[in-house]
Amino acid sequence: MLRSHITWLIPVALTFGSLGLNVQSASAQATYDTYEFTANYKTSVELQPFLPEQNIIRATITGESTDALHGLTKFTSNTYGQTEPRGANTFTRFNSDPSTFGIQGEVLGDIYYGDGPNQLFGLANDSAEINPIEGTIKGGGTITITGGTGIFQNTTGKIDFTQEDRLGPPGAPTEGNAVLKFSLKTPRAVPEPTATTAIAAVAATGAVVLRKRRRKTTFN
Repeated sequence: MLRSHITWLIPVALTFGSLGLNVQSASAQATYDTYEFTANYKTSVELQPFLPEQNIIRATITGESTDALHGLTKFTSNTYGQTEPRGANTFTRFNSDPSTFGIQGEVLGDIYYGDGPNQLFGLANDSAEINPIEGTIKGGGTITITGGTGIFQNTTGKIDFTQEDRLGPPGAPTEGNAVLKFSLKTPRAVPEPTATTAIAAVAATGAVVLRKRRRKTTFN
């Protein structure tokens, strides 16, 4: 009788041992929610001198959209820029990180938001060219997404954009339009059977086997 019980316990013990390995490997599995969409924003650009002796400026761009998905109806972008002449035009390279231009300062950034809980945070790397004859500023670039809130928690990805603005009077913000293409990926845990569920199943199976053995012993 004792040998019979020991024989039954061996596979159960092996099951419990392998169960721990299965739960550990299952917890490492993940998949992703992806978000691909395009939005149009009305923009306002303000450029301010920062280090004039090095042609360094500060740029603040704000935008509002009526067609952005997931509540991302507004954005604010803060970057540094460095200008250089190109014939009659002025070319400006922008970046959120001041070390890009060999200077010290606070790393700036972008935020995309609305009235709800969803937000995105990012770092801009872009450029623009001012054409005083045509009275335009045309540019574009990429915002690298570093995180978010709401459905965008732990999001990675990028926003590619193009922008065209009309030069305003000296000292006034420049108004224009930007097209933003969002490409985002958010980790999502895969639901797996829990250890508790598996243990209960093993215990139930063991109880049935043990009950059958007892009945057989009693009969004999």
